[in-house]
Amino acid sequence: MTTPVRWGVMGTGRIAATFASDLRLIDEGEVVAVGSRRRDSAERFAREFAVARAYDSYEALVEDADVDAVYVATPHPFHFENASLALRHAKPVLVEKAFTMDGAQARDLVARARSAGLFMMEAMWTRFLPHVVAIREIVARGTLGDIVMFEADHGKWFAPEPGHRLFAPELGGSAMLDLGVYPVSFASMLLGAPARMVAMVDPAFTGVDGQASMIFGYDSGAQALLTCTSRARSATRACITGTEARIEIDGDFYAPTSFRVIPRTGEVSEHRFDVDGRGLRFQAIEVARCLRAGLLESPVMPLDESIAIMETMERVMAALEPAPAL
Repeated sequence: MTTPVRWGVMGTGRIAATFASDLRLIDEGEVVAVGSRRRDSAERFAREFAVARAYDSYEALVEDADVDAVYVATPHPFHFENASLALRHAKPVLVEKAFTMDGAQARDLVARARSAGLFMMEAMWTRFLPHVVAIREIVARGTLGDIVMFEADHGKWFAPEPGHRLFAPELGGSAMLDLGVYPVSFASMLLGAPARMVAMVDPAFTGVDGQASMIFGYDSGAQALLTCTSRARSATRACITGTEARIEIDGDFYAPTSFRVIPRTGEVSEHRFDVDGRGLRFQAIEVARCLRAGLLESPVMPLDESIAIMETMERVMAALEPAPAL
């Protein structure tokens, strides 16, 4: 495949709009169709981003022969159903994070993609950002020595509205699924799945998880200290500490940003990156690269790791304390 990937976007929310906007910055992909459950929403999205075709159903979107790949940008509870629909119509799929609602859905969805021989990837766009690529290279070179600790927080303030996607159970409301997935996925990238875990999870006013603190332990002896909350805007910074040096990542650690390497002895080195757009284009470039190479998954965001991340978050959410009686 040398021509741009022709994307069909499933959903018309903010993340779908950011994806469509970022694709304007690259040659590797373009949005040719959008699908929504409401025609007015699809047509408004199509006008804003100069998309050729707008559909009022997801079925019509995946039946479009001109769509090479589908980007699932719907709320969490619908990822499994929507991605499965795309796979049944032989479309490669990029599925927004959190990948699914739980580990069982993740395992089932991956099995469907593998059975169909189709590409699929979780849209953890952070993995493909220039500063994260550079961090992986530094870690791989052994600059940090042995990793001892990873710390990250992701907190945002949301107005306490029962119908908001962070709080509505029917929309998959969850601080972990929406916010905690970022530090958990980053820890997974560095250290793999935790061998041990301690978690404290408190509910939001609707009963869904609203705040979580996690300590992960690994067989290497490393630990991760992670937090997320939908009640307040936190620093959203991260730090990777090793025996020889540490990396301090500026906020927002999960979006295009800078970092510094601070050795135990020696000079501090600054690493800054100029990135146009929000940064979602890099995951689209990865999908195009994989499709050209005939790969069924990305080695940077492999499907078994997406399953493991969902299983880890499921274990954390099991620690949810019940809401106090009114």
